[in-house]
Amino acid sequence: MTTPEGLTREPAGIAHRDTFDAVVIRTDFSDDECWGAVVEELRRPWGPSGEYPSTVRVVDAPAWSGATADEVLAVVDEDEYLSVVFLADRHTMESPARALLALTTTWEDEGDLDPVYYQELIDSPEPREFRTAPAAVHEVHVNLALGTMDFAEFAAAASAEPDQVLRPI
Repeated sequence: MTTPEGLTREPAGIAHRDTFDAVVIRTDFSDDECWGAVVEELRRPWGPSGEYPSTVRVVDAPAWSGATADEVLAVVDEDEYLSVVFLADRHTMESPARALLALTTTWEDEGDLDPVYYQELIDSPEPREFRTAPAAVHEVHVNLALGTMDFAEFAAAASAEPDQVLRPI
């Protein structure tokens, strides 16, 4: 994918990932210290007792600087096994919770749906994004990959929090 600035954003680091690797793409390069803390948290074992190893593909390439959610989704759209991608954007770098933006890759634009058959979905579209603490990334990714929960359930849990950020359950 070529950006307006002429840079190419390839799915390098994404295309050759293990199916169960969560994908976190850095799109804001304003705070290296904060980014280091996010990566450190992402690399920690997870689960109730920390029994699961971290499986995350961190994409830290300046070509992604300033990429929008739509630009990222256009690139990762080719990966049929990726149901969610996480962005470390400006909000992440400025948030005390270092909240990443979780984006579903299976979101449909309701504008293309026939209202005769899909009026309920048009009136109440599925969420496309929510914020999550880095410590919850693995839980979200694995549950979506296995189909034990859906994106809307995680988005609802995040929206129920006072700061709208999902934390590990």
